[in-house]
Amino acid sequence: MKIVHSHIIVKKGKFASSREFTTIEKQISQAVAKIKWPPKARGFYLNPDSKGKGRGEGNGVKPMKDACVQYLKDHGWADEHTMRKTGVAGTGPLDVVKSTGYGLFALEWETGNISSSHRAMNKMCLGILNGELVGGALIVPSNELYPFLTDRIGNFRELTPYLPLWESLPFKEGVICIIVVEQDKLKTGVPRIPKGTDGRALL
Repeated sequence: MKIVHSHIIVKKGKFASSREFTTIEKQISQAVAKIKWPPKARGFYLNPDSKGKGRGEGNGVKPMKDACVQYLKDHGWADEHTMRKTGVAGTGPLDVVKSTGYGLFALEWETGNISSSHRAMNKMCLGILNGELVGGALIVPSNELYPFLTDRIGNFRELTPYLPLWESLPFKEGVICIIVVEQDKLKTGVPRIPKGTDGRALL
């Protein structure tokens, strides 16, 4: 799998220019690049005939997230972190976080609909504003990947109109970005990714 775009919402302060953030960027890029399909393939390939949102159509999204989370956990990240400070408590756990000398950096991989994408972005923005987080990233599918995924999953195109809102928040420091991912190639004969596939099968 590959990253095709990274949109910066905010990038300011000491953490934004630190070696720790550079390491985080590298680990996220490596985690995405390690996601492969079918098993033991050299890249992440999807069947051009696997489009569709109906029952038995499209490709499962959760295994992609699970593979990314597993790679990051193997490199010192922690999963299912719950924020507890006032204003953020009750927003649900973050997919995975990395502890740094400046605070926690969070990563969310979108597996739900567009409302879920907004909740993930708002949760991370709140976390930075109240000091619970030092940064966060949301991974969403590109316009090219979107048609091959099951359900009406959140995507970058539908988030674009709201970018000015998040960019206008009074951040004093921190990093927030949206990372857009895509298949390496369409390839005839590749099996559909089931919803129940173990994430390790994609690494």
